[in-house]
Amino acid sequence: MIKSPLQIARESYAPKMPKALKGSVKIVEGKETESVADQADIKKMFPNTYGMPLLTFEPGEAAPTAARNVGVILSGGQAPGGHNVISGIYDGLKKLNPENKLYGFLGGPGGLVDNEYVELTADIVDHYRNTGGFDIIGSGRTKLEEEDQFEKALVNCKDLNITALVIIGGDDSNTNACVLAEYYKAKGAGVQVIGCPKTIDGDLKNEMVETSFGFDTACKVYSELIGNIQRDANSAKKYWHFIKLMGRSASHIGLECALQTQPNICIVSEEVEAKQMTLDDVVTYIAEIVAKRAEKGENFGTALIPEGLVEFIPAMKKLIAELNDLLAHNEDKVNALEGNKEKREFVADLLSADSKEVFVSLPNSIANQLMADRDPHGNVQVSLIETEKMLIDMVKAKLKVWKKEGKFKGKFKGQPHFFGYEGRCAAPSNFDADYCYALGNTASVLIADGKTGYMASVRNLTASSDEWIAGGVPVTMMMNMEKRHGEMKPVIQKALVRLDGAPFKKFVEKRDDWAENTKYVYPGPIQYFGPSEVCDITTKTLQYEQK
Repeated sequence: MIKSPLQIARESYAPKMPKALKGSVKIVEGKETESVADQADIKKMFPNTYGMPLLTFEPGEAAPTAARNVGVILSGGQAPGGHNVISGIYDGLKKLNPENKLYGFLGGPGGLVDNEYVELTADIVDHYRNTGGFDIIGSGRTKLEEEDQFEKALVNCKDLNITALVIIGGDDSNTNACVLAEYYKAKGAGVQVIGCPKTIDGDLKNEMVETSFGFDTACKVYSELIGNIQRDANSAKKYWHFIKLMGRSASHIGLECALQTQPNICIVSEEVEAKQMTLDDVVTYIAEIVAKRAEKGENFGTALIPEGLVEFIPAMKKLIAELNDLLAHNEDKVNALEGNKEKREFVADLLSADSKEVFVSLPNSIANQLMADRDPHGNVQVSLIETEKMLIDMVKAKLKVWKKEGKFKGKFKGQPHFFGYEGRCAAPSNFDADYCYALGNTASVLIADGKTGYMASVRNLTASSDEWIAGGVPVTMMMNMEKRHGEMKPVIQKALVRLDGAPFKKFVEKRDDWAENTKYVYPGPIQYFGPSEVCDITTKTLQYEQK
């Protein structure tokens, strides 16, 4: 790999660590835990890993540990900082016993099942410190759900003399990690399973996991891009930029980027659902702000749109559910029709009256995507819907009507953007580099103490890194029962934007001012070197939540 000057400089960066992880560690057990909901069901399904205590680390004397082999897996989409989690695990294991070995399973959980691996040695790990991406071992989306997979993985672990696994992933991956931990503990397999919280969407968090890694870096990357676009908008003064941002299930990224850049509009999906807003309500809200700014001669602006917006609009959610069922039962008939117009008309006639009204109101391009883009389960892939383009077209149409009625006298030109992949593999911010390294070291301590079914936890993140609190939280504590593919299953509860939370309240306090007045903030690129108040700052979300 050819290294850039920045990468060469970053390799020498020594991540900051909580005081408790700098030397020998003593584990302090707290109170026993219970799941966030459905306690009886979760306890019944996880009899061996339910109710375990919270763990906190303190400086102390550690007993010598025998040499052991550990496996690590990167699961799901990339998030900045994954390489530092692995380097933290590696350094933590070597500190405990220089004879410890770390094996990386290639391509995600599938590598564990298929026995594809590499031993991670110093020359490999050192090459990836403080870098973005998951390319050290690759990632994948194979779900560890079947007993046959568990048994194949166990055979592979035994062949390599692996006695512990660390699964680095999001809510689904850590749910599967807990299922695996329960299975191995129930049969006395001698393999521990520890999780680490990863997702740039920010929806894996609770009182013990204040943020998932990668969220800080991704939001800073997107905010830099948004700031650049806003400066261009304020310079050219002729375009409205509609920017779709990652976050299918939650609007944390959109909200954080709004707090960092102060755009004219930011739609929060959770608010749309809570207020039972229609698609026309959303379009009208945007058009009214465009019109107000036009009255002041400002025919430009920025609007942040969450990726999963359409799933939170009740009427659209109903339409999508009907389409999933309709297309599954009429696939051959729809495919037999030649043109998209004929397909739209055929589908529209089979929908309920309410859903038909919504469907025919959509731009043809969006209606076509709703019909054609389906996943292997037959569901419409809403993440592929070009929501930003749909809203531009619908706002433009509404403003055209208002112009005829004399309600709008300005100009409107929309420019669509989608920021997703741009942030997933960015070089981690100092915060994510430090946080991830601490998570990896925490995982190594949990392994050394024989724990299983725990997730590494590092808290008190708005304080200096010295004061961060490291420990472990039982994964069952985060679980509830939800319907997945028609069946009730135990899953880690997703953390959506709380409308009564401090970050959203701060946004609501400011958004009307930002809507009418141009008060853009241009955050600029991530800073790695310089004063701590510039380089080590956390997200606005964390700052407001921890006040």
